[in-house]
Amino acid sequence: MEPTTEPTTEPTAPVVHLRRGGTSVVVSLTDRRLPRVLHWGEDLGALTTDDLLALERTALPTVGDSAITYPGPVPVLPQLAEGWLGTPGIEGSRDGRAWAPSFTVVRARVGSDPADPADPAALLVVDATDEPSRLELTVELRLEPSGLLRQRARLRNLGDPYRVDRLELALPLPDVADELLDLTGRWALERVPQRHPFPLGRWVRESRGGKPGLDGPLLMIAGQPGFGFRGGAVWGVHLAWSGNQALAAERTPAGSRLLRAGELLHPHELVLDTGEATTTPWLVGSWGWGLDQLAARFHAFLRARPRHPSTPRPVTVNTWEAVYFTHDLDRLLDLAERGAAIGAERFVVDDGWFLGRRDDTSSLGDWLVDPDVWPRGLDPLAERVHELGMEFGLWFEPEMVNLDSRLAREHPGWVFDAGHGPGLPSRYQHVLDLGHEEAYRLVRDRVSRLVERLGIDYIKWDHNRYLTDAGHTPDGRAGVRRQTQQAYRLMNDLRTAHPGLEIESCASGGGRIDLGVLEHTDRVWDSDCNDPHDRVDIQRWTTLLLPPELQGTHIGAHESHTTRRVAPLAFRAATTLWGHLGVEIDLTRADEAETAAVRRWVTLHRETRGLLHTGTVVHADTQPEVRLEGVVSTDRTDALYQFAVLDRPAAWPPERLRLPGLDPGRHYRVAEVVVTDAVPAGQRPPWLDDGVTLPGRVLEGYGLEAPSLDVDRSVLLRATSVAP
Repeated sequence: MEPTTEPTTEPTAPVVHLRRGGTSVVVSLTDRRLPRVLHWGEDLGALTTDDLLALERTALPTVGDSAITYPGPVPVLPQLAEGWLGTPGIEGSRDGRAWAPSFTVVRARVGSDPADPADPAALLVVDATDEPSRLELTVELRLEPSGLLRQRARLRNLGDPYRVDRLELALPLPDVADELLDLTGRWALERVPQRHPFPLGRWVRESRGGKPGLDGPLLMIAGQPGFGFRGGAVWGVHLAWSGNQALAAERTPAGSRLLRAGELLHPHELVLDTGEATTTPWLVGSWGWGLDQLAARFHAFLRARPRHPSTPRPVTVNTWEAVYFTHDLDRLLDLAERGAAIGAERFVVDDGWFLGRRDDTSSLGDWLVDPDVWPRGLDPLAERVHELGMEFGLWFEPEMVNLDSRLAREHPGWVFDAGHGPGLPSRYQHVLDLGHEEAYRLVRDRVSRLVERLGIDYIKWDHNRYLTDAGHTPDGRAGVRRQTQQAYRLMNDLRTAHPGLEIESCASGGGRIDLGVLEHTDRVWDSDCNDPHDRVDIQRWTTLLLPPELQGTHIGAHESHTTRRVAPLAFRAATTLWGHLGVEIDLTRADEAETAAVRRWVTLHRETRGLLHTGTVVHADTQPEVRLEGVVSTDRTDALYQFAVLDRPAAWPPERLRLPGLDPGRHYRVAEVVVTDAVPAGQRPPWLDDGVTLPGRVLEGYGLEAPSLDVDRSVLLRATSVAP
């Protein structure tokens, strides 16, 4: 691991205070032990050395006769040898020896971030060693300008080969964190929240399919009982890694509460030879007064990245729900021209364009344009798309293969095999082992040639099959970790060879959404479900981690292809407005009225995306049947909200519309943005017809009478600052 910047300053005291972005992190380095985080959360203000030493004394256990029964503050890498009886942060051995390491700090440095050199306390790097075990450890804690805390560790082996079974970092929690929240789900219904009391023991969520998964937790969050979006202290961690992983919350009878995360390793998957080292993925932690503030730190961090998309997110026409596998040049030319006419700026050809691909049973891996369907290649379509002023995109699934493909028939040894053959198919798919350099080069070169030939601006990168039996041939050893690294490498090689190329992370929808893959991609696909009834919440909970501009949100058909639920265009469009907007309606079969309506929604999105993709995301804490959420501009002069009804409340009207995030001292004019039949005459509160002007503190504290909406209907409201 190479720190982003190498600090040279030794701490002046054994207790270090990192302070930035409304966050304080107080770290003890006394007794040459690994870093112990004494406080992570609310800014404590400027503290003197004496203050910090006194704070450390207050953290010592009441009874000090047993380091096991009363362990006191726990290091960021908990160690069995220090008396920690929970899950060790490091597990491994050297042929059965060196299985309980005990590290001693030999050097600590503090420094500043080059982006903010005026702040002298943003980075702490600690080197430690265990001479008997012949191991070296470096731990890096980095407090970002947004107040986001990132940490990682580098383990180096100095002796004979060392097998690593676990390398899992931790962040502590205060005793008020008594309730847990994480997410689960399934295909087309990702990120379903689940919460419960924080029990004694270890609550762990594991992802074993070679990606975070459709049921992945996204974050592990703990907070004060009853916390919501706008209130209650909360802390959460995320692992910036796209492979197997575990997120955990652990609580001991001795009073320790930890949030933890690390790679989930198969047997012998990580063995360090003499002199070799491994670096953990970033463990990323955020805190806040309510989930909105916790999420805002992630959003600010992502938006500050040098490679964060800086251009307006192009409205996209995607061919999947319009044509599925039925590809035809004339029809797709018609679709592209109609897309350009409604204001689309990117045209993406989805699955079905390559050799022999008539359905999902064959041809994955054969990334050659099918001459039977495309006798002149994809060139005429790509050229026309560019002539229309749109970007051209193409779907690939570079990590997958069908057994019914040229690739699998010519190179059967490139298919993962753990010793029992290629294993069970899933969606007729198996996994192409990119750990074989020849396989890697074949895929890279075929994709790269098409990008160059067609001027491809955008790749929709899918990943449908789980890696359940990912044995690297010929020995069958686990290859999941290597596959993740090779996927990152492949994305980077393509982006390096083709500057400006954008990539979307899609994995049966939202199966690979994490900050690791987002170091190499520009967009994620939240879900294969375009049904707005479900999409409202899929997007709501994805926003815990990602700002709207990174989330693909498409207007689907009148009848959802995943749920068969029917929804009016106004609800479908209003729900997709917030993210990176796309259209999957078959515009070639839309009548004039529907086409005109879609054009109006695209125009509205293009007019408001400057606000939606830079502002602060907010959610009101409402009763379960309704949703009220929006985006407020950074200067709090402008805001857009959606109020939606997802189920019939037992009593009506619901809670008043209390608009979160406004400046309490400003006056705002609130008015409906798009007048639709979602609120028919007689169900509209008087203020909605002509709008209303009130101070922000009144709009958030007292609120507005809610319109009477039927289920699966919504209304958009714009709040604009005006002179009182």
